[in-house]
Amino acid sequence: MHHERRHVIRCVVENSLSFGLRYIRGYLLRAGTMESLSSDEEEVRTFVKVMSEKYNPENFPYGQGVVVLCSPPGSPNKDRLFLPSILVLNHCGISKAGDRTDIAAFCAHVVELDLSHNQLNDWVEICTIVSNVPHLDFLNLSMNPLSGVELEPSMADVFSRVRQVVLINTHVSWNTVHTLTKHAPELEELFLCLNGYDTVSESQTSCPSLRLLQITENHLREWAEVRKFGMMYPSLSTLVLANNNLDSVGDTQETLQCLFPNLRSINLNNSGLSKWEDIERLSFFPKLEEVKVKGIPLLEPYTAHERHSLLLAQLPSVVVLNGGAVFNGEREDAERFFIRYYQDCPEQELPQRYHALVSKYGQLAPLAEVDLSPRSTMVDVRWGERVEAVSLRLEQTVGDLRKQLKALLQLPTNGIRLFYINREMCSVVGPEELKCGSRALHSYSIRDGDEILVVPKVKSRCSSSDL
Repeated sequence: MHHERRHVIRCVVENSLSFGLRYIRGYLLRAGTMESLSSDEEEVRTFVKVMSEKYNPENFPYGQGVVVLCSPPGSPNKDRLFLPSILVLNHCGISKAGDRTDIAAFCAHVVELDLSHNQLNDWVEICTIVSNVPHLDFLNLSMNPLSGVELEPSMADVFSRVRQVVLINTHVSWNTVHTLTKHAPELEELFLCLNGYDTVSESQTSCPSLRLLQITENHLREWAEVRKFGMMYPSLSTLVLANNNLDSVGDTQETLQCLFPNLRSINLNNSGLSKWEDIERLSFFPKLEEVKVKGIPLLEPYTAHERHSLLLAQLPSVVVLNGGAVFNGEREDAERFFIRYYQDCPEQELPQRYHALVSKYGQLAPLAEVDLSPRSTMVDVRWGERVEAVSLRLEQTVGDLRKQLKALLQLPTNGIRLFYINREMCSVVGPEELKCGSRALHSYSIRDGDEILVVPKVKSRCSSSDL
């Protein structure tokens, strides 16, 4: 509900006059006539000003979860504001913080702040905002131009209570990331997607509170870079590395157990993994429960069933694979499939997991091959004194048989009845009429040597003389 409400609110406010003015200004700038605008219109968009515009009573209705606040004494902002605890101020052109007194007065109850898609390029301004939002839990700074600007350690303590930070497509430096994590002892989730990283700079100080790291859509290729996350974030339980073209999972079993002792979920979708040994090494993470490996080169030659079974058999502790829960009996089926899949391979090509599963289930016999091709049988078709040996396809229907016999024996186009005679049981059950045209012949259990009897229909006639 929060997400739906925020979306509706955002759509309403986007139609405000201030948005229209920004649109006109952009149009005039592209047309080369920006000089015609007065200097008053070249105002800086501050956090305080945008907040005052968006959440004033004219634009933002009073509702559940909204606190009515009045401007502090001496503030240039004279209006009351209807402020929710979750502030969404994205796409507003914010580049400065504004008066810190106003921020403190209006944002004492705010817990989530979305400042994505703005023009914030100075950590001093960001820290001014954050320092005056005392209960801030979630901060989204995505799509702000933070490349080349550093967060000074002397300012970073303002993030001490923040638990979630989103820095997607900010191109923020690793030095700033490390300064942030060092001064945010309650930080649990960090989002660093689309930042162009091809290496990972190590931090001298670990961040034991971090549980989730999402670093998708970067350029990390070597496991030597990824392993640094284990050393920096020892409590990491979720690692999202999708779309990084990682080419392998390195290290020994003992090293992987030490590097990621608490990892429960890893996402390697669209990575560059190409060897089953890499999948096997994932099972060395001692607490791993969920794995995503869609779109990797390794799985391209296999069918969907083979992919799922071979992956599941290699990952004995995983209970969620590629987004789907593993059901009862599914793992045993996959492990038995794994044994049969590899049992004819040369000894030197057998994966390690094969031997473990053979010790569990033993050597399995190949599955029986079932012939599902259409069956046929030979029967005698009797029409009066005439008897013909006819081959019947048992998947065809009674109606199909009727057409076949009419053509084969030159029978009348209508007025015939068909009876099935079981040679072995005829003395007990007698002939069975084939009445239902849509019924398949195999449902009658017809066998070689049985008989189909064709007789003409007798039309009953009734007249007054019969009464």
